Amino acid sequence: MNKWLSFSLLTIIIFVLAACSEDGAEEAASSEEGNGSEESSEISGTLDFYTSQPDVDAEQLIDAFNEQHPEVEVNLFRSGTEEVISKVNAENEAGDIIADVLLVADDATFEGLKEDELLYEYESPEAESIPEDFVDDDFTYYGTKIMATVLAVNNENVEEIPDSWQVLTEDAANENMVMPSPLYSGAAAYNLGVFTRNDEFGWEFYEAINENNPMITEGNGAVIENVASGAQDYGMVVDYLVARASADGSPVELVYPSEGVPVITEPVGIMDDSDNIEGAEAFVDFVLSDEGQEMQSEIGYTPIREGIDAPEGLSTFEEIDALTAPVEELYENRESDKDQFDELFNN
Repeated sequence: MNKWLSFSLLTIIIFVLAACSEDGAEEAASSEEGNGSEESSEISGTLDFYTSQPDVDAEQLIDAFNEQHPEVEVNLFRSGTEEVISKVNAENEAGDIIADVLLVADDATFEGLKEDELLYEYESPEAESIPEDFVDDDFTYYGTKIMATVLAVNNENVEEIPDSWQVLTEDAANENMVMPSPLYSGAAAYNLGVFTRNDEFGWEFYEAINENNPMITEGNGAVIENVASGAQDYGMVVDYLVARASADGSPVELVYPSEGVPVITEPVGIMDDSDNIEGAEAFVDFVLSDEGQEMQSEIGYTPIREGIDAPEGLSTFEEIDALTAPVEELYENRESDKDQFDELFNN
């Protein structure tokens, strides 16, 4: 009887040990599968990011993105919007667009890329917190911030601060104003299209400015430098640069003219033949996220995401009287507008 009892106990022990071993093996296999899944979901690879943002701002954006996705190597190409798009078009003609993600001046630029079927459709989960007006209907691009073009005035040299764009056509601004070139700056190209399609301005506005012998610079950065230094008293420039200069102690005043101001949203989009769609989607998500938009506000931009305040000194979109024009007209006539500007100011 004792032998049978011992044998039964031994059998039970062996059965229990075998069952435990199988459970352990299954748990280990499950754990390995989980680890493999986690590793496979880790976003990595190379991402080519083309932008017209200032270098410092673009680098801050990349650094913040890499805090969340350290395995992604982001290569930066930065220039004015018109040169960025020229590069993309040249790459397209060569049959190999290198860019994965674009972040440049305005929706008219992206509408042109969309018409050429160069953009990838991606419905970002962050779009729910972006006003519908700033989200492309087909989810090929998203606005990322609010940037108005305003008057910058050197308030050490100018006693009476103007509230109208027409000051740029008056004697006070003769050889005493600076503006960016639409041949280089996407914001300036957008402004040109909007002003010349507005009954209160038209091409007559630019003709009158030309008679005042303005300084024409490549980008907005050089505009604010000239006004802040006192080399020029008046400038046509994007608002955040004026607010930054003022905060740094420069004698500049930001003026939203009474007639209204052109507004761009510096959209972001993914190229259709990107080699790293997963990384590109993550980048777009980050730019539109709470963290990405808070960072934009901290470095001086008016964020586009609902619920995040504009930096001190800047107006929100709701507070701005925006000058507009049909976006189809803007991108369809962009090149002819630039040609007409070039003929007017360089002949």
